[in-house]
Amino acid sequence: MEPLKLHPAFQDYIWGGTRLRDEFGKDSDADRIAESWELSCHPAGLTTIISSIYKGMTLKDYLEQDWAARVGEGAASCSGFPVLIKLIDANQDLSVQVHPDDRFARENENGESGKTECWYVVDCEEGAALAYGLNRELTKEEFRTHILDGTLLDYVRLVPVHKGDVFFIEAGTLHAIGAGILIAEIQQSSNVTYRVYDYERVGDDGQPRELQIDKAVAVTKTWSAPPRMKRPPMQRDGFTSTVIADCPSFTAWEYHVTGKADFPPNEGISYTHLLVTDGEGVLIYDEGVVMPLRKGESVFLPANFGAYSIRSQDCTVLSTRTLPRL
Repeated sequence: MEPLKLHPAFQDYIWGGTRLRDEFGKDSDADRIAESWELSCHPAGLTTIISSIYKGMTLKDYLEQDWAARVGEGAASCSGFPVLIKLIDANQDLSVQVHPDDRFARENENGESGKTECWYVVDCEEGAALAYGLNRELTKEEFRTHILDGTLLDYVRLVPVHKGDVFFIEAGTLHAIGAGILIAEIQQSSNVTYRVYDYERVGDDGQPRELQIDKAVAVTKTWSAPPRMKRPPMQRDGFTSTVIADCPSFTAWEYHVTGKADFPPNEGISYTHLLVTDGEGVLIYDEGVVMPLRKGESVFLPANFGAYSIRSQDCTVLSTRTLPRL
C-alpha cells in the first residue's frame, strides 16, 4: 500500500487571507483562501488524491472501494467518514458561533452529524486572541437578550493565543477564531454552524450574513469552563509526541520530529492522516521507499498500511486517527 498525498478543497469566505497560498503553497486561483479542507469526504468539499495509481480520485470514492480495510475498525461502523481536517487562515475575526451535538443535528439538519472540534494554533500574530465560551453563566433568556441587543461580546471569554496552543471545543461551546490566527482544525465531518454575532458584516451578495439565533440558543451551553489545553509532551527516540485531542470521532497527536520517528503498522485499527504544519522531512515506508514531506502537505495512510518512519532535522506533524472504543 502506498501513502496517498491529498489535494484540498478550498473555501473563500469573506474573512480569509492569502497565507495558505503564500506560505503553505496552496494552489487556489481565488483572491483569498479562508479554508483548505485537507482531509474531507464531506459533499461541501471533497479532498482529491494526487499521487499513486489513484491520482485524480476523490478520497471518498477511494475509501468506498474497500471501506473496512481502508478506514479501519474505529471508523468502519460510522455512516460516513467521521473526520474533516482543515487549515484556516483568519485574516479577519470569524463570526461568534456554535455547533450542535449529534442528536440535535440529526433531528434538525437532515441527518448531518454534530460538530466537536480541536483547534491547533499553527501560527498567530502577536496579541491575537480567540473567543471560547462565556465569561459568566447566563440563562437561556439572558443569552438571547444579549444576542438581540448587541451586547453579547461583553459576555464572551477572550483567550490570548500562541503558536502551538490547542483548544478542544465540544459541541455547544460558543467560539470564534480571532484575526491574525492560522489554525489546523480537526473536527467531526459536519458543515453545520449557527452564527450569533457577525460584526454587522455583509457577504459577497451585499446582504448581512444570516444569523441562526433560535438554534444557537437551543444548543449553546450558557455556562462554560476554561478551555482544555493539550497534554504534556512525551519524549521519544528522535521526536516528541503530544496528545492534542481524544474523543469518539478522532484522536490526534502533535509530533515534533528532530531525528527519526518510527511508527508501527496500522494493522487494520485505523487510517492515519498526517498534516505537516512546520518544516520539512521525508516519509519512509516499505523498507526504504522515500516520500518528501513539505510544510502544508497532507498524506493519508490506509488502515492496512505497514510500518513507516518520519525523518527530519526539525518538523511538526499532526497525526489523526479514529480509534475503536470499548
